[in-house]
Amino acid sequence: MREISLDRLRTLLAVADLGSFAAAAKALHLAPPTVTLHVAQLESRLGARLLHRTPAGVTATATGGLLIDRARRLLAEADELLQAVQQQIVARGGRVRLGASTGALAHLLPRALESLAAKHPEIDVQVAVVTSEEALARLAAGRLDIGIVALPQPALRGLRVSAWRRDPVLAFVPAAWAPPRQVTPAWLAARPLIANDRGTRLSRQTAEWFATAGERPAARIELNFNDAMKSLVAAGYGAALLPHEAGAPPPDARIVMRPIKPALHRALGIAHRVRTDDPPTEATLQALMAMRER
Repeated sequence: MREISLDRLRTLLAVADLGSFAAAAKALHLAPPTVTLHVAQLESRLGARLLHRTPAGVTATATGGLLIDRARRLLAEADELLQAVQQQIVARGGRVRLGASTGALAHLLPRALESLAAKHPEIDVQVAVVTSEEALARLAAGRLDIGIVALPQPALRGLRVSAWRRDPVLAFVPAAWAPPRQVTPAWLAARPLIANDRGTRLSRQTAEWFATAGERPAARIELNFNDAMKSLVAAGYGAALLPHEAGAPPPDARIVMRPIKPALHRALGIAHRVRTDDPPTEATLQALMAMRER
């Protein structure tokens, strides 16, 4: 025994504190011969007697007293170290890296994260604003745990994409424009437009919606931030086609929402690695799936 074992130091402290080998064995749930062996190994390693054994009980020798005082501090520090490491492991285990677009971040994610925090306050969800393509690439590289992506997506090895939401796309129009009850591509193409950034799937969807009706309008501005687009609509700068989630707060009073004809929907999915073997990611997925089609 070249190094001094912490277990043997704990045994020595128990014998010294309780005054007998039998009491230490009972307290430590060890067999009495094991307690005797632990102390004998310490004495052999140090080459000195550590305890006086008398009919009245056990007391520490001068060398034993020195070792016991130092061991008490050492064991306390070891316990603190283990506790700190365990807390760090829990903190790391409670981290979930999630990627989503600004559209999903506006209303959907806050509600899911609020529900998750109520049940699992120890889980730290770190959110990154990314496109669907970026989310899938980061998932494949192990730099994300969950991605909220536009559907459909091609099958990727090691990843699973589950349908999550299918929300209607509505026309957000300045109230002063007095829009019809249903907005058509022809009506909207004749007016100033605020479009989604052309790198998004919604931009491609709306472009196809216009093209099917033979319209190819030019937008006044392209953005990838739905709330900013709504602010511009409220200011009368233009109209926008945006998804509207059930339960989302009503827009500014200066905006009216109208269904579009033909109808259009924004479909979202939840992407994650096929094997999610950590409880925090599973809990986060459950919180997200609780909002499925809601």
